[in-house]
Amino acid sequence: MPGSEAAPSPAAAIRVVPVRHYGQWVATALVLLVAGLIAVSLLTNPRYQWDLVFSYVFNAQILAGLATTMWLTVIAMVLGVVIGVVMALARESSNVVVSTAASAYVAFFRGTPLLVQLIFWFNLAALYPVVSIGIPFGPTLFTESTNVLITPFLAAVLGLGLNEGAYMSEIVRAGLQSVDSGQTDAAHALGMKKSQTFRRIVLPQAMRVIIPPTGNETISMLKTTSLVSVIAIPELLWQAQAIYSRTYQVVPLLITVSLWYLLLTTVLSIGQYYLERHVTRGDSRRTDRTLLGMIARGIVPRHAPVAPAGETSTERTSP
Repeated sequence: MPGSEAAPSPAAAIRVVPVRHYGQWVATALVLLVAGLIAVSLLTNPRYQWDLVFSYVFNAQILAGLATTMWLTVIAMVLGVVIGVVMALARESSNVVVSTAASAYVAFFRGTPLLVQLIFWFNLAALYPVVSIGIPFGPTLFTESTNVLITPFLAAVLGLGLNEGAYMSEIVRAGLQSVDSGQTDAAHALGMKKSQTFRRIVLPQAMRVIIPPTGNETISMLKTTSLVSVIAIPELLWQAQAIYSRTYQVVPLLITVSLWYLLLTTVLSIGQYYLERHVTRGDSRRTDRTLLGMIARGIVPRHAPVAPAGETSTERTSP
């Protein structure tokens, strides 16, 4: 009617107020305050002796220990992965004897401390002074002293690798079980052999589940190698102990060792990120964020924009 005013639309009558995340800002302020206090303490406390710390970073003994640590990590992880795959397949076997033996292996090496295993391998000669290989009730083909055969380095590799194999078997088994059995049935129906099905169907999909925990195990193995210092392996920590036993500069050398471990674990973490990104390509749930973008997203909190009433988020983001 003339002179009448049009009623306002419901969308215009509603005022949208974005949610305020005050708790997040308070938590951020507290974290920054604590981080600032720690930084001030690190920079102003002369007992840290940062000049000595950086003077030892490229010390010849420290670098030699670092090389030993890296070699131990690589060899033990390769051995652990190989044993883990074999034991995972054995535990899935229909042969009761094979699956029971694999289960017993996993139970033993997961149920005893790694430090005890390292010391056991180092003192194997107390049980078996001589290692002999031959035909049962027949001639002996090979005989060697256990102390000569099981060197400290080999004892460290056996302790680390066999222990890691037990944990890797569970990781591999979980990855294999994550693949739907219907896919293997379909592959067999198409005439594919078991080996072809495993290599082309099961393993590529299982790798998406296997890779992340394997990366974590590799980082853990790098730090676990410090335990072999108890059997006189000259790895990174042992070399630092050898130096500060003469100079009594304990704290600077321990900080130097920690810096090297932090650097190596950071490099491994970056490698793990890109490896996971490679094996999960094509996954609809994967986000294509870069590593720096993910770091920035974790530092600066972002919130999804609030759409005005009557307007959906699809309408706002569509061109």
